[in-house]
Amino acid sequence: MAAHPSLSDLSSSGRSSFAPAPAAAAGTVYCFSIHAEAEPGVMPRVLQLFAKRGLVPTRWHSDVTGKDGRDLAIDVQVDGLDVATGDYIARCLRQTFQVEAVLTSQKHVGQKHLTVR
Repeated sequence: MAAHPSLSDLSSSGRSSFAPAPAAAAGTVYCFSIHAEAEPGVMPRVLQLFAKRGLVPTRWHSDVTGKDGRDLAIDVQVDGLDVATGDYIARCLRQTFQVEAVLTSQKHVGQKHLTVR
């Protein structure tokens, strides 16, 4: 059974060691747009591809769409994911049962600066 971090495990910044890097850091955000059948097992199968690599998506949005609610649209974003790994996950997603299409893109996010006068 996995242990959950306690308050003593939190760093001085208030984040646990399992938290993703802040979004303000410079880097690439890998985006996945997934079209699948609206079935209960689809979302866990999609999330598993990230979880088994130790990745926590920074954004996840899903909607039941289409005629009679038979389609599922999932948008996933992962900060700091390199292109080779993102492309590999996309290929795995395309082979996932009940996933019909996967589109990918990357956003380049620059470091945010705050000037105080």
